[in-house]
Amino acid sequence: MAGEVSVTNIMTSEVVTVQRKTPVTEVARLMVDHAISGIPVVEHGRVVGIVTERDIVAQEMEVDAPAYGTFLDAIFKLPWDKSDEEFRLVLATSAGELMSDDVETIRPSATVREAAGLMFKRRLNPLPVVNDDGILVGIVSRSDIVRLLTEM
Repeated sequence: MAGEVSVTNIMTSEVVTVQRKTPVTEVARLMVDHAISGIPVVEHGRVVGIVTERDIVAQEMEVDAPAYGTFLDAIFKLPWDKSDEEFRLVLATSAGELMSDDVETIRPSATVREAAGLMFKRRLNPLPVVNDDGILVGIVSRSDIVRLLTEM
């Protein structure tokens, strides 16, 4: 059964990575050249962020103007306003500026079922695999899970 297979059995061990200073254009080129959906940003072997296809595509979006409201004589930003985040993505020139720094990871000993659940519930793709010391040892993507299912 696919769910009982370890992440180690399906992960890619030779992970394409970038540093914070890597230009966004280089990150995009690496994604295309290696046919991958995301690239971890690493420092000293540890994942500090990830740049995904979604982040790259966001660079081309049209940003909405900030949403402000007034009450009495005060001006405040409306709670649902996402313009700061949108501007950050559109104006980013390096992986460090574009990356998401709240990165979910998984251990090599986790099952494919656990990885699939995490990826589905949190809308993640790809998912970095780190050892007990927090060092990047692999990466698993949705296509790795689909490939496993076709091989069974």
